[in-house]
Amino acid sequence: MIADEGRADREQESDGWPDIPGDTAFTIKIREADPLVRAGFPAHVTVLYPFMHQNRMNGLVRSELSGLFARHPSFALTFAEFGRYPGVLYLDPQPHDPVKALTADITRRWPEHVPYRGIFGPGLDPHLTLANHEGPATQDAAYDALQAELAPLLPLRCHVDTVELIVWDGERWQSQARYPLGPSVGRQCA
Repeated sequence: MIADEGRADREQESDGWPDIPGDTAFTIKIREADPLVRAGFPAHVTVLYPFMHQNRMNGLVRSELSGLFARHPSFALTFAEFGRYPGVLYLDPQPHDPVKALTADITRRWPEHVPYRGIFGPGLDPHLTLANHEGPATQDAAYDALQAELAPLLPLRCHVDTVELIVWDGERWQSQARYPLGPSVGRQCA
């Protein structure tokens, strides 16, 4: 067990994400996009990474989170376009505004939790990572090929009615809680 924890620590240090067991984040799971993802984790759009350590998540915090998310109506996202960050191929969820509004409300209430630990300034635009494993020498050709393979499967439209709290257990992110959004008329993923 100690050896596994050391391996996980070394991997986190090497990729710039110093996650420790108990770290949390908020995501929107897009299960219908799972078959498209080559990044080694489930399809999702990050609302806020990281949030507070799970040991600080008491009943009052959970109650506040329930109320915060319930004030936001459920919404639809459409994934029709690809985008790239250095080393990353992603799908661009449209519109961005509902996801950004969720992030803004959480960070307004808990301003000490800065998106992506401030590594990217105010944060990245909402995105669904498809692949993030290619280096500078191979990423353009590899991501061009993957984009051509996946393009016929788009657009993907999804109705979002929950935000998921996930926790890092030292080896992987695990679901800890689901927070329903408020009511809205919409369609399920297709």
